[in-house]
Order: sequence, then C-alpha cells, then structure tokens
Amino acid sequence: MTSMSKILGAAATLALSAGAALAEPGLIIDLGGKFDKSFNESAYTGAQRWVEETGGDYVETELQSEAQREQTMRRMAERGANPVVVLGFANASTLEKVAPDYPDTNFVIIDEQVDQPNVKSIKFAEHEGSYLAGMMAAIASETGTVSFVGGMDVPLIRKFACGYAQGAKAVNEDIEVIQNMTGTTPAAWNDPVKGGELTRSQISQGSDVVYAAAGGTGVGVLQAAADEGIYAIGVDSNQNYMHPETMLTSMVKRVDNAVYDAFEAAEAGTLETGLEVLDLESEGVALAIDENNEDLVTEEMRTAIDEAKQQIFAGEIEVHDYTETDSCPVEM
Repeated sequence: MTSMSKILGAAATLALSAGAALAEPGLIIDLGGKFDKSFNESAYTGAQRWVEETGGDYVETELQSEAQREQTMRRMAERGANPVVVLGFANASTLEKVAPDYPDTNFVIIDEQVDQPNVKSIKFAEHEGSYLAGMMAAIASETGTVSFVGGMDVPLIRKFACGYAQGAKAVNEDIEVIQNMTGTTPAAWNDPVKGGELTRSQISQGSDVVYAAAGGTGVGVLQAAADEGIYAIGVDSNQNYMHPETMLTSMVKRVDNAVYDAFEAAEAGTLETGLEVLDLESEGVALAIDENNEDLVTEEMRTAIDEAKQQIFAGEIEVHDYTETDSCPVEM
C-alpha cells in the first residue's frame, strides 16, 4: 500500500492463487459516464496510469442502467477478472449478494463498505476536504452567502454538504449556506442542465461561491458559475482547468490512487480485505491548487487552510460526518 493509505479494523491478506495473480483486473464504471470529469473519470485515470506504468491490461465495463448492476458484476467475475473493482455506494447491496458466490474472486468497492471475506472496501473522509473548501468559500465570498449543489440526495452527498457548511461557518458564523440536491434517482448524476438551473437560482439568492458534488451534473454547475462570474469549487477530480478564471479550487478525492493501488496490490499478491479510509492526513482528500487557480487563492486562504489542516490532524477540530448520525450540527 502507499503512504496515503490507512487501514481501519482487522484486515486479512488474501492468499491469491497463481491463476488469480495472473488474471487481468476488472473495472466497473458507475452510472454517470466514464468521462464525467469527476468521480468516474478519476477512477478511469487511475486504471490508465496503471496500464501505462506496468504494461498490464484490464477489463472494463460501463453501467448504463440500474438493472445491469448484478449481471455485470457476475459476468466480470465469471470471465476471470481479478480483482473486480466496482465504483459507487449504489453497488454495495449487489456486491453483498454477489461476492459470496465467487469466493475465489477478489472484489474492491469504492465509496462504501461491504463486509465479506473477499471484499476490500475503500471510503474517503469527504467531510474533511469539504470543510476546507467551505473555509475557502467563506473567505472568498463578498455577499455572505455561498451554496452547494449535490447530485443524488443520499447520505454520502450530504456528507460533502455538511462538511462544507461547517467550514464556511467556522470562518463566518453568520454566513448563509444554500443547499440543493439535483434529484432522488441515479439520473441526478448526469443532468448538467438541471445543475446549471440550480446554480442560477442560488445566484439569484445571493450566492457568489458554489460547490458542486454532483458527478456529470457538476459540469453544468461549473459552467453556470463561469457564465455568471461567480466562484465555483469542483469535486473528486481536479476540475480547475475547466474554467481557470472562476474555479476557486477542487476538493480532490483520490479515487485514481485507490484504483491504481488496488490493481497494483492484486498484481503483487498483497491485496487486503477490510476497510480502508483515505482521509485528509493521508492525502486521500485535498484541495487542488495549481496554475489554473493559484492567483485566486489568497495568502489569507492558504494560512487558514494550513492551520485548519493541522488542527484536524491533531484532533483539535473534529469535522462531523453526516453519515454517522444522518444529521448536520450546523444550519444550512
């Protein structure tokens, strides 16, 4: 494992057979599209980096509908892919059912936990990274109102929103944080038109910084922000390049590293089961600062973020995780 990894709980090393060790890994891309410029694309980027660096190859399938989840997972296992990496929390219940039927196949699920002996679960501390994004948004805001656009209304996305609100209110306790979710079905991950509409509505309510955690829908959020001349914060992948003059930052979630490390560990025969959490301290989540946004990031922002990071590492700041209580301690 890389230095960014932190294993929580008991983890048992899988003893791979010679056949399994030689098998090609498999990647199941979740709904929303491989090139969503966010979560799915980050995973694809990690797989491609593994191919470029090792000369290996992998099997890939892109889901087109909810009905394909179980069939796709079974077909991937039956064709001998090992490990089978599945993306997204929505695959958890299916993997709970499928994994026991293929005990010699190793599965990796990203963004949710599945407690099966042949499954590695990888989750991220999105609330910690979002807290820092909220701080930056509050410092940048001139109106005292910032906003959030989520994709599908699920606890994971509310985890982003709650962390963002906590960070914003740590800077300005009177700041208003507007929150909208795109929908309640998987279609919410790929509706850039709706994302743009929600963003413009938030702007009309005074928002001058918007944070998108909405998959492909976020592309519409970022575009609307650029069109209207307000700041935007991207998610999962580094989206700063999309609109350099208005992208304040991106809350990067290293899904690419998670996929790369899973492929690499499987090839070496060292893949481990159990839960792995990639957090702020291990650089599993981070704010992206590069040539596209460095002129927008003030010294005040850099100092505040650096101090908050150290306080989080030391336990002096505890960012609440929405998924632990299904509630947020700050008003939005």
